[in-house]
Amino acid sequence: MSSPLLHATVCCYAFECSSFLTNPITYGYMDGFDSAVQCVTVLYWVCDPQMIARGKNASDLFPAVVKNVACKNIEVKKLVYVYLVRYAEEQQDLALLSISTFQRGLKDPNQLIRASALRVLSSIRVTIIVPIMMLAIKEAASDMSPYVRKTAAHAIPKLYSLDPEQKDCLIEVIEKLLADKTTLVAGSVVMAFEEVCPERIDLIHKNYRKLCNLLIDVEEWGQVVIINMLTRYARTQFLNPNMNEDKEEKEKKKTEATAIVKRKPYVMDPDHRLLLRNTKPLLQSRNAAVVMAVAQLYFHLAPKAEVGVIAKALVRLMRSHSEVQYVVLQNVATMSIKRRGMFEPYLKSFYIRSTDPTQIKVLKLEVLTNLANETNISTILREFQTYIKSNDKDFVAATIQAIGRCATNIGEVRDTCLNGLVQLLSNRDELVVAESVVVIKKLLQMQPEQHSDIIKHMAKLTDNIQVPMARASILWLIGEYCEHVPKIAPDVLRKMAKTFTNEEDIVKLQIINLAAKLYLTNSKQTKLLTQYVLNLAKYDQNYDIRDRARFIRQLIVPTDKSGALSKYAKKLFLALKPAPVLESPFKDRDHFQLGSLSHLLNAKAGGYQVLPDWPEAAPDPSVRNVEVKESVRAVETVTARDRGPLGPSSGEDVKKSEKKSKPRIGSSESESEEDDDSESESSESEEEESEEESEEETKKKKKVGNERLENTRTTDIHTHTHSERRNTHILNCDSQPNTIASVQVFDTICKPAWLYMQFLLNPPLPVSVPQTIIPSGNLKTYELLHRITGEGLSVEYCFSRQPFSPDPHMVAVKIQFTNSATSEAKSLHVEDAKLQSGMRIKEFPEIEVLPAGETISVVMGIDFCDSTQFLEFCDPNHCTVLLKFFVSIQPPVGELMMPIFMTENEFKKEQGEHRNQCMEIKQYGPHFDCHAVVQRVTTAANLSRVPCGSDKECRFAGKTVTSGSLVLVSVVTKEDGAAQLTVNCEKMVIGTMLVKDIHQALTQ
Repeated sequence: MSSPLLHATVCCYAFECSSFLTNPITYGYMDGFDSAVQCVTVLYWVCDPQMIARGKNASDLFPAVVKNVACKNIEVKKLVYVYLVRYAEEQQDLALLSISTFQRGLKDPNQLIRASALRVLSSIRVTIIVPIMMLAIKEAASDMSPYVRKTAAHAIPKLYSLDPEQKDCLIEVIEKLLADKTTLVAGSVVMAFEEVCPERIDLIHKNYRKLCNLLIDVEEWGQVVIINMLTRYARTQFLNPNMNEDKEEKEKKKTEATAIVKRKPYVMDPDHRLLLRNTKPLLQSRNAAVVMAVAQLYFHLAPKAEVGVIAKALVRLMRSHSEVQYVVLQNVATMSIKRRGMFEPYLKSFYIRSTDPTQIKVLKLEVLTNLANETNISTILREFQTYIKSNDKDFVAATIQAIGRCATNIGEVRDTCLNGLVQLLSNRDELVVAESVVVIKKLLQMQPEQHSDIIKHMAKLTDNIQVPMARASILWLIGEYCEHVPKIAPDVLRKMAKTFTNEEDIVKLQIINLAAKLYLTNSKQTKLLTQYVLNLAKYDQNYDIRDRARFIRQLIVPTDKSGALSKYAKKLFLALKPAPVLESPFKDRDHFQLGSLSHLLNAKAGGYQVLPDWPEAAPDPSVRNVEVKESVRAVETVTARDRGPLGPSSGEDVKKSEKKSKPRIGSSESESEEDDDSESESSESEEEESEEESEEETKKKKKVGNERLENTRTTDIHTHTHSERRNTHILNCDSQPNTIASVQVFDTICKPAWLYMQFLLNPPLPVSVPQTIIPSGNLKTYELLHRITGEGLSVEYCFSRQPFSPDPHMVAVKIQFTNSATSEAKSLHVEDAKLQSGMRIKEFPEIEVLPAGETISVVMGIDFCDSTQFLEFCDPNHCTVLLKFFVSIQPPVGELMMPIFMTENEFKKEQGEHRNQCMEIKQYGPHFDCHAVVQRVTTAANLSRVPCGSDKECRFAGKTVTSGSLVLVSVVTKEDGAAQLTVNCEKMVIGTMLVKDIHQALTQ
């Protein structure tokens, strides 16, 4: 279809769309199926991203589209918001008319509508609505949906650019969002932090460790932002890990010897190590930007001995697209100057292919030149000989320059390189010859006496070479070393005088310099030639050449008016000049943060944050200390209507409420499980209860508050009931109806194998303070259900580490129920387990009655199958008049094992068969305490100690409960106070997680 015909068709269709969208009949029946489908079809065409990307302008339809913003159809509303985000900035006046609708959208039950409304509101660039935007962002920052909180973080930089005076208020919102424990929000809020207040490093202190631990689960572009921010943070809070390795450099600068001797040995801060350890797995990311971010972090922060791990990842990126290769090679070229050794094993990866673009070839040449040393120079020079035959002239010129740099840096091959460049002087290609002349000129300055024959050979090339830079280089060489070629130099000047007027300016300047030097060294033969050249230059069109001629005439030709400088003419023109240093153009680029646009351009770009210098003294590490709360991680079961584009939203911690809300009673329509986008409307009425509590409860809370509530994160609980089931309550962590939330679970290092359980209770009763259980020995107790969430019932559990008699392949879990309510609880049991493949459970007997104030313990067996699969229990639709609580149990990897007895010889034999499974060397303390090691290792893992004849080694043995896979652990001390931790296991995943758990236990 021709372009005019296509344009006419688009205009006609746009007119029909506008007519349809503004038709009062259509708008009045928009909620009908047929009209809604037609409207969605029209809006899909109007809001088509491909149409916008191709430059098709649909802004003329803005008045027609904006009228549908109040439509109740969810799909129509979504598409209208997409359109408004694109065109709201262009049609600000019309968009302002719908502000009230956007504000209502911020209260919509659907999280997508709330987020879209905030996105549109922040896209209207009008200062008059700044207060409205500020209020909307503050409310969205407290939203229960992480997707909405993420959108609030995106809106912060928009508001800041519109009104910078709102910075203080925005910083408060950023501080609140930084405390968010959801991975969906982390990257966005750090980006807002970088845009608004990057200098407020104090906001990061309390969230540093959380960001490090969440980093692995954050979306990819959020990882890039967080890593770059943490790189600059670490440069201000930790000491240089290579400070002791720079000792020799400081001695050369004549620092005080006593200060060097008394300097304390460097000990890496645990938070510094945490950052390096948590970013290392991201080197295997599929996103090149993430890998590059981790690489620059290691280059700027890691000890020299550990930087080498990034080399393999960067070499892998070189198999990607040429654009990615260009950025990676820019950074590799900078790294290879200071860290040459880490790229030497991958030398062949930088060999140039004929299909590479020119800019990639030049960068690979740069890297090969940086990696050249006495060992591999012969291999690299053979490669360069092949590259010179290329048809790419720019690449050939860069290769010749690389040969010159190799000759400069490695004296052993200087003569070889010089002879090879001289052979290129006979090349048919004039550009190759010209570039060779320029490089030879620089090399000859190092040893001119030994290479007079080369200077004579180059003098003969003046008749053939026409490239101005090459001719100028030859003339400079002859003039500078005219004493070595006394017979050839005057003849070259004679030839140049004939063609003076036709030469380029750079050649003319060198002819004048040649004439002046020959006049001072051989005036008898060149006096008349010099005067002739100076006379020609006196009337040249270029004023630089005229000025140079007048200056030199007064300087070298003595007259009555000559000044005192004429006596020193020889010293000025014939002074010894230092040989040029051929350096890499990437030598000084490392002062820019690697991977940044400023590093790529070698110039400071807008918005670039300068990489700070290392502090001389370590700042106070206690600013990053946060109270460890051994409560539990929220796990939220989200219905179809609350699923955002990035998956179901995870739960959020909110402040503990002192007010007790009475259950809300209302009616709701059931949602269709087949249609994820279907919505149900619900009407609810609320009744408030008295806010006062009895004096006895208040005293009890004050007594136990510090012991229990500090380590417990509570959630606002709203209960929803059907009209015909007034006593049915399903716990909900979200403010939206038809959602089912779970109780939180303790967060360990290993990935969880979730266990969903359901308890059936009587209607809620007043709550009193429960008694806490204290496990015997080193067993750790975890909270399963808080008394407030459980309507008076609190549940705790621990792993008893005793064999489960009904089935030895199950892990025994001891569960303790405490009834803090004022009436008895009945029928406590687990319902309808939906097991995944391989997992099994042995339920505890049903507890028929638990009197008020009483406590009871039961034991159940769970076969986690040595894996992290999910284990679900029960369907909430079976509930009648009783309560159901969804909770989860997460076993640490150390609890999936059972101890076994093993002799020292058997241990060594098995360790030899399973060696190199998983090993780490960590320093856990200044002194080796065998008793402390045994206590900490056995606390972290259910293992038994193996006899050992050495007092500097501790050995432990066990096997996994389900599969019986052998697990061996050894901790060996070293003379420097460090300990080598080795874990041997057939299952790599379990071995890796166990190393982390035991290492954390040893370094606490």
